[in-house]
Amino acid sequence: MPQARNAVADLRRIAFLLEAASEPTYRVRAFRNTAALVERMPPDQLSERARRGTLREIAGIGEVLARTITESLRGEEPVYLRRLEATGGRPVADLGAALLAALRGDCHVHSDWSDGGSPIREMAEAARDLGHEYIVLTDHSPSLRVANGLSAERLERQLGEVAELNAQLAPFRILTGIEVDILPDGTLDQDPALLARLDLVVGSVHSELRADERLMTRRLVAALANPLLDVLGHPTGRMVVGKRRRPPSAFDAEIVFAAALRFDKAVEVNARPERLDPPKRILRLAVETGCRVAIDSDAHAPGQLAWLPIGCNRAAACGVPEASVVNTLGVDDLLAWAAAHGDR
Repeated sequence: MPQARNAVADLRRIAFLLEAASEPTYRVRAFRNTAALVERMPPDQLSERARRGTLREIAGIGEVLARTITESLRGEEPVYLRRLEATGGRPVADLGAALLAALRGDCHVHSDWSDGGSPIREMAEAARDLGHEYIVLTDHSPSLRVANGLSAERLERQLGEVAELNAQLAPFRILTGIEVDILPDGTLDQDPALLARLDLVVGSVHSELRADERLMTRRLVAALANPLLDVLGHPTGRMVVGKRRRPPSAFDAEIVFAAALRFDKAVEVNARPERLDPPKRILRLAVETGCRVAIDSDAHAPGQLAWLPIGCNRAAACGVPEASVVNTLGVDDLLAWAAAHGDR
């Protein structure tokens, strides 16, 4: 059996690395305060609580702190610490730049077919000029009427236009897709046979965002279990600025991310400045779970394609490994990953 590590030292090392990364003071304080608390506890009592899974009953110790202590006592380097150590103390901006350089496309892009401001060609050419190899065109689905969501008939016509543009813009690729609404029962807001013809499907919640936590959890898990969905878009639906400011939706992130891992789906890091979704604490949990990630601009205009660095910096700050980011894949590998979910 591995020898226990020094949980106090691990907690303090995490606090040090968080400080070095300019993370919020409250997060650093949580690890330092817990280190002091653990140092005062009798070792036998600490070990017993870890064994019985009751560390969270202690005020100030949440899921991540409890898991960190338990892993340390088992003789394992805590996952949270391992993620931070992987940054090597490098500035987040450097890590974000490395992620940005690795991206080969953008999996969430809108055009004037729904609520975007520019034609598909203009969006594609702007992405090409930024160095992208592809974009996934993800205009909205029918139920989002305020965003001029695409009926099945309009989406059919869009597929024809994309085919013509791809013949003209090669080797750049416009991948067919949609940002499909995840309806309250977890089903997807478009004809399944049509969704099956698309290269990649982003699914997002745009309605009943204040639903009960249990209902929202079931809604997201049902969507992730659907073989037609590939990426969970702006997972919490929050807005951090402007008149539409709203808090994150409530759901059990551990259950949702376990489903994303189980079905090999990606969790989106949405780079829109008014979204910055998911919040860092939730993104860290996705990373610790081992989920794939898509770093997307959610661009509705050509200049917004340049928002990807915002998402890359957030992903870097949360320890997202480059190998987990699906849009670091080339076209063929990305399509193979999506096709592996079935029904395509």
